[in-house]
Amino acid sequence: MTINNTMLTDFYELTMACGYFEHGLGDRIACFDMFFRTVPDDGGFAIMAGVEQMIEYLRDLHFDEQDIAYLRSKNCFSEAFLDYLRNFKFVCDVWAIPEGTPIFPSEPIVTVRGPVIQAQFVETMILLTINHQSLIATKANRICRAAQGRAVMEFGSRRAQGYDGAVLGARASYIGGCAATANAMADRDYGIPATGTMAHSWVMLFDSEYDAFRAYAETYPDNCTLLVDTYSVLKSGMPNAIRVFDEVLAPKGFRPKGVRIDSGDITYLTKRMREMLDAAGYPDCKIVASNALDEFIIKDLLTQGAPIDSFGVGERLITSRSEPVFGGVYKLSGVEHDGELMPKLKISENVGKITNPAFKTVWRLYARASGKAIADVVTLFDEVIDESKPYLIFDPEHTWKRKLITDFTARRLPVQLFDKGKCVYQSPNVQEIRSYCASQVGTLWDEVLRFENPHSYYVDLSKPLWDIKQRLLAEHE
Repeated sequence: MTINNTMLTDFYELTMACGYFEHGLGDRIACFDMFFRTVPDDGGFAIMAGVEQMIEYLRDLHFDEQDIAYLRSKNCFSEAFLDYLRNFKFVCDVWAIPEGTPIFPSEPIVTVRGPVIQAQFVETMILLTINHQSLIATKANRICRAAQGRAVMEFGSRRAQGYDGAVLGARASYIGGCAATANAMADRDYGIPATGTMAHSWVMLFDSEYDAFRAYAETYPDNCTLLVDTYSVLKSGMPNAIRVFDEVLAPKGFRPKGVRIDSGDITYLTKRMREMLDAAGYPDCKIVASNALDEFIIKDLLTQGAPIDSFGVGERLITSRSEPVFGGVYKLSGVEHDGELMPKLKISENVGKITNPAFKTVWRLYARASGKAIADVVTLFDEVIDESKPYLIFDPEHTWKRKLITDFTARRLPVQLFDKGKCVYQSPNVQEIRSYCASQVGTLWDEVLRFENPHSYYVDLSKPLWDIKQRLLAEHE
């Protein structure tokens, strides 16, 4: 069933839209930017995700008769405005930084330009879509980096915030680096490998742990992973698992895939499990650990020498439990007057909340020799950074901090998604996005990748954009 999400919006988007319409401002061209101010978990960067779902929403914007009837019942919208909504057609231009790209605070990650009624109306769903998936993709990337090349499986569906949180959270987790998911719908709809074997209930249902393991091995001899901590890992779980490997798998020519532990002192137990498996002739049998893991617990386990081959991570990934909000915001940056887009900015006593004005884009500068990212520069949309000449970057707040960049390449990050309401972008599949994400994270310096006290990556303003901002600030003094 296709769900029309057009009405998934804050009510004030509708009251403002009606006000614009009634005052003849509805067709005035405006420019809005989505950006965020801080990286979750005090990290060095975030991961862009959710663009495909944002495109799906924008392609299907329409008000059906049920929506019109509801709005009429509120007794605050004119029939002329309701007729406008009935014939609504999205005609905005939209740009976004591609999914899987590392992103940083204060730079526009989505830009919408078009009639103000439309450009403002889409705020809620753009924020909802990009905030959620970027949050989960960022958390997944942290957890996968902590695993140091070991596979991480997303196990969080049952703890996710709702149905979409489970499915799209699995998608975002895969973009961030997870190797698989427990969510069957995410596999069906997005091709994310689904994995899973048994729960403790399987073991408890049989008369004995041995009988449970034997039945599973007979059912799945070529993909046998057993959960060994239902009763006692070392006294019964591992001995019964090895006995089944010997009696069921080995005579048929199969090797066990793994054993999983979901409780207890994981470091101590996995060390003993590894010893028992090796002594029994199964050095190739993998050890999987789960149980409320996150990047810090995984890092500690590996530092302590836990011989774990892969991890199943649930609630702390799918909810980003340590910091469950991605603070993306959507702000007006310009309004057209007489064919010219006039820059706008919001002023605050909190310097971090002063917005950047004008119709903008983002460039990433890379060192030519190493391929590493040096800085991002937010520029006016029609500016071009010339790679053949040295380029001066400076801190937009502490302007004496300057650096002359030479021998670099410059890449414009945003891609156009919609041209006058027509979709002009073909989303990559999630496997391509995942690979792209890994390659782009690889362009970041180790100092930016640190979990604790990471280097603050430079996000600077071009001199023309900085000048516009200073002029507007001076005008409002």
